[in-house]
Amino acid sequence: MRVKGGSITRQRRRRWLKLAKGYWGHKSIGFKTAKQAVVKSWTYAFRDRKQRKRDFRKLWISRINAAARNQGISYSQLMYKIKQSNIEINRKMLAEMAVHHQSDFENIVKLAIAKSA
Repeated sequence: MRVKGGSITRQRRRRWLKLAKGYWGHKSIGFKTAKQAVVKSWTYAFRDRKQRKRDFRKLWISRINAAARNQGISYSQLMYKIKQSNIEINRKMLAEMAVHHQSDFENIVKLAIAKSA
């Protein structure tokens, strides 16, 4: 007599279908397509966790560049002068200051220009 293993198989399939809950169409109903969709979503999630870091860095750079050009200096020159003057501040904080605290950003630009000269 063969062993069917029904309860174990059902548990395994139910686990995959639970992960696919909320997916559109047959991806949330059919076991095979649900499993494929879940694995694909994990791939996208892994890829986009890396992509998010790149996207935020691009956003910070564009914000710093816009604010720096209002002060009459380009982004690359500003970052060079900040490094030369040993000011320890990252792009995230610089972008935050450029958007919400313009006077502080202006002070940092002036300080970087004065120290590097």
